[in-house]
Amino acid sequence: MSLPSSERDDGAASMEEDHLDLSPEGDAASSDEETIKPEREQEELSDIVEERTGVIFDQPTENGAIANRYRQLLRDQDDVSEEGSAEGLPRRAGSPIDSLLSAQDDSPSLGGSMISSVGSSRVPSLASRPGLSSPTPSFRPFDRRFQSRISSPSALSPRPTSPAFLTGHSRQASLSSQFLLESGETETPTPPWEVVRWTKLKKLNGQAFSEAGRRSFGSPTCLAVSASIVLGTSKGIILMFDYNQNLKMIIGPGTKAVESGPITAIAISADYTTVAGGHASGNIFTWDTSRASRPFLHIPPLDSSQLQNRTTDGHMPNVSITHLGFLGTRHTALVSADDRGMAFSHLATRGTGALGRTVKTTRILGRYPDAPPPSSGKPLKPSTVLAFSPLPLGNVERATDSMGLTAMLTPYLLVIVSTTPIAQTQHKSARPKDVAPHSAMTGCLAWFPAVKLKVPDPSTGSTMSKVKLVYCWSNVLTVLDVDEIPTDNKDKPPILKFKARSRWKCEEAIVAVQWLSRSVLTILTITQRLIVLEDRSMRMTEAFDLIHKYIYHADLFSSQLHNLVEQLDEDDTSMHGVVADAFYMSFKAYKGRIFLLGFNDVSIGALSNWADRLIALMENGDYISAIQLATSYYTGDANKLTVGLPEDAALRHRMVRDKVMEIMSASLKYVFGQRQKRGTSVDDQHLRQLAETCFLACQSVGDLDFLFDEMYEWYEDAGVEGIFLEVLEPYILEKTITSIPPTAVKAMVSHYVSKGWESRLEEIICHMETATLDIDQITTLCKQHGLYDALIYVWNQALSDYITPLIDLLTLLIPLIQNTDYTASRNLMEDENYGVNALKMFPYLSYTLTGRIYPNGERMEDEVASKAKAEIYWFLFSGKSITWPKGSDKTFLTRPTEAEEPSFPYLRMILQYDAPSFLSALNEAFEDSFLNDSQEKQLNGGTGKDLPEEQIFGLTVDRQYVVSILLEIMNPNDFAPEDTIYLDMFIARNLPKFPQYLLIPGSTLDKVLIGLCEYPGMDLAEDAQLSAEYLLSIYQPPDISRMIPLFKKACFYRILKRIYRNDKQYGKLLQTYFEDPEDQTEVFECIAECLQSHAGLTKKQVHDVHDVIKEHSRELVELDPVRAAQTIAAYAPDLHRFILDSLDEGSELQYEYLKALLEPDTETSEQSSTTYDRDFIELYVQLMCRYNPSHVSDYVGIVQATNLRLDKLLPTMEDTGVVDAVVILMAREGQVQDAMSRLTKHLETLESALQGLVANTDDHADDLDVKEAAEELLRGLQKYTHVGIWLCQGQMKTSKKLNGIGRRGSPSPSDLSPEEALWLELIDTTVQITRRLSSVVAPSKSINFSSSSSPTPVLDSDKLVALLRSLVQHTFTALMTATSTQSGTPSNNRLVTTSGGSLTFLRILRAFLTRAARTSPNLADLRAVLTSIFSAYAYEESILRLSNRLLEQQLFVNVKEAVELRQRGWRPRGSTCEACGKRVWGPGVSGNVFEAWEEKQAIENKKRQEKKAAQAAARGKGKTVSPLEEEESYKGKGKGKSTATAIAWPNSASLPDEQLANGRQDVQGLAAEPIANGSGDAYGRRKDQQPLGPLVVLACRHIYHKACLDALQAKQTGDGENGHGHREVDEFGREARYRCPIDG
Repeated sequence: MSLPSSERDDGAASMEEDHLDLSPEGDAASSDEETIKPEREQEELSDIVEERTGVIFDQPTENGAIANRYRQLLRDQDDVSEEGSAEGLPRRAGSPIDSLLSAQDDSPSLGGSMISSVGSSRVPSLASRPGLSSPTPSFRPFDRRFQSRISSPSALSPRPTSPAFLTGHSRQASLSSQFLLESGETETPTPPWEVVRWTKLKKLNGQAFSEAGRRSFGSPTCLAVSASIVLGTSKGIILMFDYNQNLKMIIGPGTKAVESGPITAIAISADYTTVAGGHASGNIFTWDTSRASRPFLHIPPLDSSQLQNRTTDGHMPNVSITHLGFLGTRHTALVSADDRGMAFSHLATRGTGALGRTVKTTRILGRYPDAPPPSSGKPLKPSTVLAFSPLPLGNVERATDSMGLTAMLTPYLLVIVSTTPIAQTQHKSARPKDVAPHSAMTGCLAWFPAVKLKVPDPSTGSTMSKVKLVYCWSNVLTVLDVDEIPTDNKDKPPILKFKARSRWKCEEAIVAVQWLSRSVLTILTITQRLIVLEDRSMRMTEAFDLIHKYIYHADLFSSQLHNLVEQLDEDDTSMHGVVADAFYMSFKAYKGRIFLLGFNDVSIGALSNWADRLIALMENGDYISAIQLATSYYTGDANKLTVGLPEDAALRHRMVRDKVMEIMSASLKYVFGQRQKRGTSVDDQHLRQLAETCFLACQSVGDLDFLFDEMYEWYEDAGVEGIFLEVLEPYILEKTITSIPPTAVKAMVSHYVSKGWESRLEEIICHMETATLDIDQITTLCKQHGLYDALIYVWNQALSDYITPLIDLLTLLIPLIQNTDYTASRNLMEDENYGVNALKMFPYLSYTLTGRIYPNGERMEDEVASKAKAEIYWFLFSGKSITWPKGSDKTFLTRPTEAEEPSFPYLRMILQYDAPSFLSALNEAFEDSFLNDSQEKQLNGGTGKDLPEEQIFGLTVDRQYVVSILLEIMNPNDFAPEDTIYLDMFIARNLPKFPQYLLIPGSTLDKVLIGLCEYPGMDLAEDAQLSAEYLLSIYQPPDISRMIPLFKKACFYRILKRIYRNDKQYGKLLQTYFEDPEDQTEVFECIAECLQSHAGLTKKQVHDVHDVIKEHSRELVELDPVRAAQTIAAYAPDLHRFILDSLDEGSELQYEYLKALLEPDTETSEQSSTTYDRDFIELYVQLMCRYNPSHVSDYVGIVQATNLRLDKLLPTMEDTGVVDAVVILMAREGQVQDAMSRLTKHLETLESALQGLVANTDDHADDLDVKEAAEELLRGLQKYTHVGIWLCQGQMKTSKKLNGIGRRGSPSPSDLSPEEALWLELIDTTVQITRRLSSVVAPSKSINFSSSSSPTPVLDSDKLVALLRSLVQHTFTALMTATSTQSGTPSNNRLVTTSGGSLTFLRILRAFLTRAARTSPNLADLRAVLTSIFSAYAYEESILRLSNRLLEQQLFVNVKEAVELRQRGWRPRGSTCEACGKRVWGPGVSGNVFEAWEEKQAIENKKRQEKKAAQAAARGKGKTVSPLEEEESYKGKGKGKSTATAIAWPNSASLPDEQLANGRQDVQGLAAEPIANGSGDAYGRRKDQQPLGPLVVLACRHIYHKACLDALQAKQTGDGENGHGHREVDEFGREARYRCPIDG
């Protein structure tokens, strides 16, 4: 929304003077139209900036305490150092190779070379001399690719990131308007960048809110705004002010209006000439402002006579009018609403004077208090009208203007009604489900009419906006669009289509909403927080508190809705927890202004537009934020609609661009003016931030000339151009800025060199456009400072000269090559020129010979690339010294002190300096197609004109020529093996890749192979072998056997394996696998490959393989015992004995090997242990006793007894303490008694050990292992006790089988059977051990304490005693189980068998007690043991009883729940049959239902009494009721979800056996539920009444007569004659399933 130009010119001043020029003439018809006047705004801001620049910046901080404190707060937040500041020190890599980072290709990496050969006649190249750091990596030179440092900027040199990615200036926090004013500062103006500028109307407030004003007029209660500011008061008076705050009119004194109570609603007509007021008494008065002495119209409430016999509509008396509005342009058409939830339309006839007019009032919403209840029978909820508004007029004619559309919002519905020509509901919408449950109940709405647009809507393209309505329930806001669909009949109004377009959820309830403009909403929340929201995007652009405004609000709705809140149902999520106060009468918007009615004043807020915000920031001295904000306006990142900018980008750019440039110019002038005046008042960090902001702004607006035409001059004049250049750097590297003036280039070189940032400087120069550079200047500077990367780039790109950079680099090598003294050479290499810069020739050669620009790696054009490659090949391979530049007399000599130059001087010089790096670069060049056939190049590259010499020669160079020259130059006489090895690798690798272009004699290739085998150092071994493999893939030496010794000496195992495999020398092949340290694990696959059945080896070949395996048998097992055993078992099982004998006797390797044989994993081996000798198994058991004793018993239990010899195994087992395995073996051999004796002996041994440990506890008081050792011994006792139990149980099973076969008689009670004797021995042993150890483990308390002062016991006596007692308890439990199991064995004589099991236990117990009496004179020693035994049994019994009770209780609960669910019924949805519409239950149902029910109950009670009497008689005679009778007595009872007696329903049409089955829900969720049973005509029918048939209630709660439902379903299935054929019938013959005709 914008104001007229005259109003906008004086915007800021008029606000401060409390004068508002909002005259209706300025924009009467288009009050809500969005208008934009860019020309005027541009002139306005330009004038302000030009006029105020000198004043604004002199005192940037003198704008009030709040602004200063806020600015300081944000400045503190900005105190963060930027990366890449001037303090960052340059870091240079320690090794020269850091400038030649290599990128790996797909080949694997190999090692490099070191000098290892001695006595060579030639000095190696500098790259290989000892004592010098190698300038290039010698590791795999042919598998790497040269990469320039420039193409991937080094992370070692810090550089600030691009300002495009910097975070926004902290002042943006102020622009989001989150600044909160303190409560005591509400009178202080808000910060200048605040979104809404508030002004209090002091003159108006002095008249309306002063003590005299309140006494005369009353307190203001509501506000309306149009051409005037109108206030309603508590004394029924209306005050009208103009925008000069003059009180123009006082309406109401001396009339009936002041007797009608406070003004509660107020409205102004569309032409501003009529004012309407609604009063608390229900009266409505309208006033003509030209004749305000008496009312224009009076609409009274209903009087008492009308209440009794109501013939007209109207408000109830003494009910407050809460909402009021005029319809369209008429003065006599109003709509109103009251707080009882009723709304009315009032249409007055035309007449003369108030008495001559009659008013027709029509109710459009709500119900009178005495109205009858609705026919649906639903209870009425209290209601009110939370929000209410008629549609205002827009500036275009629409059909809706004459319809009188009125929107009303209740707690439950949004209703839109058209009032003319007749009242008609146009739209209804229920409250959204998104509303938070039990939230504050609020409601508000606001219309925005259709307006004409100057710029078509970008989303729809229309030049006219739609009518739209915003409405809010609680915290959910919805925007509704209204479309007009014209009808064929022009006399009829159009059809309105309402569409909810947007929805937004606030964090808290919304109490008021207004349209600030067509695209901007302003919202007031329940906490008095103002939110600005853009319509289309639903983006919250601003939010700030208004709590300090003390906005007027009143509790209008809680009295009407208190029942709704007090009777809040927590389960009903649709209800609210509290009713909020009303704010709608205090919050209005008009012409882009916000009007607030407070308790003590009226305030006006104006939403600042974009120009106001920029000016405010500049006035506050925050120029960086101003530039950033203006940039965001230009790019469209800011909230365009909120600040009055158009969405059209071109129009927005024209409006903002000049302002951005003006603000930057003014900011630079001010900042450097302050720096000149005050010295260091503006720090460098601030200047850097300003530069970054300006760079980003210039980049955004596309005006980069400003940077060097104006901005650079400011920084240069102030001597801080370095800051400007550092900020410029990332823009150059990103190719955003490529053209730099020469003065700036010179300053950049000086600055970066002084900082030590040469590498960064080179990178910058290599990203500039060379066409704009001063070539002489830049080349001189680069040579002066050693910037060879940049120098090469300038020579290549600016002058297309590729020879001069190479000459410059080779010139650095002349003193290095001529000086053969190692010390002097080392000093030269440490010099940067020689150690770093000379090496740049190799990536330069690599890049250029492969058609890439050095150093950025971009592709050259084909013609330029061909010329560059030809020149370099001519320079290197022409074989003579050259004169360059052409036409000069400068001949470049490599040996200026000698008389003559050698052949190929430049190539020879490079190879002597660093042969590996050169050959690596040449290896890349070989992959380029330029070196293909020379005739082909001349044909394709011929231009039809004479070419210079270097071009002609370069085009004839091919791979064959290059290799020939290299072989000629790098001969053993002139180069050491440390260099020639690289040539051998070069040839070996390239020959297989280019066999069609290279032709090399076999003798030369043999020499190459020999050279590869005689590599000078172990670090080159893998590289040499790989190269030899490349060569052998295409070349086969005539006598390969002569080369094998060389391969063996060179350890080329991969080559040897291939040769042996091809020659089928499998023994030697396997021997090679054993010798190869890198591939020994593959020896198992080799054995499998050689010895597999389909390999077809001869006996001699197999014998050779076996011999090799025998020779390396120990080594084979040491590699992997498991795989060795599996492989030998699969392919050479005869070698097991030999391999085991070759291993150390009793070693763990033997154990692992045998374990893989005898206990293989089922997934990896198919061998079975039965296929091996008994010796293997016995040896494995003996080894297992040593290495895995816990597994011995498990293993011997699964091995056949015939495989093991006790005399060989028992000594080993006893020595290692594997007693459980001994017992198992002896028991299997039948030596059961001996096994028990051996076990008893071992238990006594463990007892003695524990006694000794406990006795010596005091001597080891500080030993932490004593406690663990004692517990471990007791666990051993437990373990071997269980072994004894296993032995006794096994013997009992054996004896039972024997008894079953032999029918041996049971022993006498005094004699024990062998198995009983075993149990007796075990029980006696455990009891004696427990008795003896109990006295040792738990003696008097003083014994078990350590001798130290601490009373902490060393042993846990309670735990040890519990473990001891468990021995006896487990033994007796096992005995009881065994004897009970024995007694449960099937037998013909159950009594004899049961008594036999009991006698077994009793005999053992008696024998135990007898023996105990003999061995112990006093049975008191056994008391504790016996007590623990029987207490354990008692404890187990109590646990079982408790578990039984818990189960019974849980079962009862489940059964009870099932019964309750069964008796619960379904409540029908209505009281009428869904088919026939007749009432079936409840008030008004036809027929004597209650009497019928009473008769039915009487009959059922009579039947029940007869049944009880029959049962009593049967019991008296000793008879029982037959099942048939019982079934008959219960006939008619359902088994479904509820019984028929749960809810009684009339039923007279069917007999008891025909009643409905209880409903069961099917898989589709459909069910039938019976709700009535009948028993015939005896009680269900009257002569003058309709039959009372059975009813059916379905799961969807629809209710039917059974007959109606049957008829419907028969009709649906088309089976009229057999309508029941499709339904199921239960066991009582009753229909069990129905389908609802409505819900399916």
